[in-house]
Amino acid sequence: MTTPADLARDKAAALKLTPVSRETETRLDAYVALLLQWQRRMNLVAPSTLPTIWTRHVADSLQLLPLAPHARRWLDFGSGAGFPGMVIACALADEPGASVHLVESNTRKAAFLREAARVSGAPAIVHAERFEAVAENLPAVEIVTARAVAPLADLIGYAAAPMRKGAEALFLKGQDVDAELTESAKYWTFDHTIGPSVTDPRGRIVRITHAQRIEQSGKS
Repeated sequence: MTTPADLARDKAAALKLTPVSRETETRLDAYVALLLQWQRRMNLVAPSTLPTIWTRHVADSLQLLPLAPHARRWLDFGSGAGFPGMVIACALADEPGASVHLVESNTRKAAFLREAARVSGAPAIVHAERFEAVAENLPAVEIVTARAVAPLADLIGYAAAPMRKGAEALFLKGQDVDAELTESAKYWTFDHTIGPSVTDPRGRIVRITHAQRIEQSGKS
């Protein structure tokens, strides 16, 4: 069972890794409290991660912000419980013109995200649809994110439409990222860089730009 003391210790560790303003901390507190409340009746995150929700999920999301410090328009697909999109929205709430589009096809999770945006005051716009259905119609964004959604080759495909409009992609991946990059190169040309995760020694952050699909020639 997760105790308030467990959460307090984990929160302190998380905010040491990824410091935020007092205002952002207040919004994140409201968001995490709501998540823990809804978790009692639906599976938003793996129960085993609840004692470390701040380091495992919140800080893991916050670490993307310094990689795009001037970006104000973000898009997160497969948002689930809101990582990283809702966390980023909480952090950007005081920035003029900031918006974070959260795409989540599960209607119950989308309902949670809408309530999280309401209670936290985060500038999040929730789309309860599959990403393929909304990708071409979303306004231009600067950064596209995803976490624990799909293999990298698929993520690049989902992010291709925003990237054609100038966006960059930041994907949170695990230790198998090199194999995923090799597989992705069969279908896409792209520029990329890989950086470490501050919350998980096995984690990696992949920045993808200039993705173009490779035309697959038919076999006779």
